[in-house]
Amino acid sequence: MIYLDYQATTPCDQRVLDKMLPYFCEIYGNPHSSTHVMGEEAADAVEKARAQVADIISAENPKDIIFTSGATEANNLAIQGIAHFYKERGNRIITSVIEHPCVLETCKALAREGFDVVFVPVLSNGIIDLDSFKKAITSETILASIMTVNNEIGTCQPIDEIGKLCHERGIIFHTDAAQAIGKIPVNVKNIDLMSISGHKIYGPKGIGALYINGKERLRVSPLFHGGRQERGMRSGTLPTPLCVGIGAACEIAAKEMREEYTRLVAFKSYFLRQIFDNLPKVYLNGDRDKSIPGCINLSFDGVEGEGIMLGMRDICVSSGSACSSQTLEPSYVLKSLSIREDLAHSSIRIGFGRFTTQEEIEYTASKIIETVRKLRKMSPIWND
Repeated sequence: MIYLDYQATTPCDQRVLDKMLPYFCEIYGNPHSSTHVMGEEAADAVEKARAQVADIISAENPKDIIFTSGATEANNLAIQGIAHFYKERGNRIITSVIEHPCVLETCKALAREGFDVVFVPVLSNGIIDLDSFKKAITSETILASIMTVNNEIGTCQPIDEIGKLCHERGIIFHTDAAQAIGKIPVNVKNIDLMSISGHKIYGPKGIGALYINGKERLRVSPLFHGGRQERGMRSGTLPTPLCVGIGAACEIAAKEMREEYTRLVAFKSYFLRQIFDNLPKVYLNGDRDKSIPGCINLSFDGVEGEGIMLGMRDICVSSGSACSSQTLEPSYVLKSLSIREDLAHSSIRIGFGRFTTQEEIEYTASKIIETVRKLRKMSPIWND
């Protein structure tokens, strides 16, 4: 079995697991119990992990990192928390049409509460239309939320430029960086809130983080209430092993990111060359250059994406976001690029990662070519 769905999740790195294991059965104290040694040891491990997460995003103060159950909770906490805490300042929220479902649905929920939510379009390459973004800004705008890297097509948004624009107008800026951390350098210099996921960076599932700019003394209304852990913004006993896991994953990624990026660029170049040299009418969705190398989204004219995947059951790829893969509708991200609906249905997403090998890339390319040719021979649409 070949796994090429690294945007959906990543395998836990053995080095990460090794760091986590002692905190299940040996150092099992509650990190919020500071009256004894076991609690202190757990607390020290959590604080080390907090510093490791802060380091990979160049955050100056580790206390600006709030641990959550994942990026979905981090996005909800950031968007709902800011909207409710600062609602006296204004009621407009700006986001894009290709955000992850947990951002889009959160914004739609706020719209039902009476907030004025604007969904800014993207250009045909998947990059946000900055002119439309600027036009959407009014004196009532309190928050903008634009993802760093798209989870379906891999495009990188100009978040530094957007962040500067927001700060010039006194707007709080949030970015969902779940698909960016560990893949490209990320710096929170022009960002107020940033969401992070553990299982996208070879860490465990069930843990994420939200960076909240401490210099600006930003506050968020909590999603739920309890013992006022995490500076009162995210109550609940922290899962020490998972915190250790995301911290270790960030430390490894920070050290190996450059080498890994170079290797994935070579994989992407080889893979696309094989596909385009051997198959006509294939289209790359998104921007070839302004994107991460480990995410490739292709449309194959005349066949269905589901058919391609069924024709190569020994390879794990997807037809879009894992969070919206149960629907038969074409990807809303691809529809936002204004491509034909039949091409949206014919797309597959291939994700390379840390443990992908050259042999797997070669086999997958040849298998896709073989499968598409076979399906096109049987396709009345292609033959017509």
